[in-house]
Amino acid sequence: MSDLRDRAVALYDAFTHDHHDRRELLRRMTLLAGSAAAAEALIATIAASPAAAAIVAADDPRLIVDDFAREEAGAPAGGYVAMPRKPAGKLGAVLVIHENRGLTPHIRDVARRVALAGFRAIAPDFLAPQGGTPADEDKARTMIGTLDYDLALAQARALLARAAAQRGGTGRVGAVGFCWGGAFVNRLAVAAGDALACGVAYYGPAPAPAEATKVRSPLLLHYAGKDARVAQTGEPWVAALKAAGKPVEAFTYPGVDHAFNNDTSAERYDKAAADLAWGRTIAFLHRHLDARA
Repeated sequence: MSDLRDRAVALYDAFTHDHHDRRELLRRMTLLAGSAAAAEALIATIAASPAAAAIVAADDPRLIVDDFAREEAGAPAGGYVAMPRKPAGKLGAVLVIHENRGLTPHIRDVARRVALAGFRAIAPDFLAPQGGTPADEDKARTMIGTLDYDLALAQARALLARAAAQRGGTGRVGAVGFCWGGAFVNRLAVAAGDALACGVAYYGPAPAPAEATKVRSPLLLHYAGKDARVAQTGEPWVAALKAAGKPVEAFTYPGVDHAFNNDTSAERYDKAAADLAWGRTIAFLHRHLDARA
């Protein structure tokens, strides 16, 4: 059963990150599971569930939340903001960068978790120039594949500048991203210079090692022990950052899958690893974003 599970996760990972052909996914999963019904049931346990309960309710009275829509870098931009209703002091800001399914309810929930930890969380929708994140996750993945990456980076830099100037803030802005968003945080660290105070990437494919010399911000990188696809880029990236003398902390969590932090995926979520990584993430963000005496 363990081998079947691992093979099923690998098939789903290839679908979500490589070929995006659901019929091919179902065909190969059916061969693995023995029937179409068993294949669909297996896919459902691996895929993120849009109906999964939020960890922090959207109407949590401890928070102020809002959606925003405006123009950034000459194109439509949008997203979601969450912050403590009664902050204890000045707040550092954190961009919460979504996976390849866009600004989903899960990412909004993660933004609220970041806000409850004592930050102003800003979750951009980088599909806004294409009309915004659709409810259909397969369509969202297709849209991500045609996204103007340079525009997304320009909009992220504009959000960094806007957040740094926010009243009641510390003037420091970090970013945390997951999967596609983890890769984006790495690339933002290359592109943003000192404007990014720190970055946290969860299982995000890395840039070319030669880009490490351009990084100016401290990075915290989380990797899944069973995620060979991302490890192929992550290991050289970490080595290059260290060789260039860049402040980087990297952790690999043994025996867990890609997307181990996503609690809406019953099969891939690993609570122990997720809790450990989250504790490290929040401590890292406070260290680099809080007001200094």
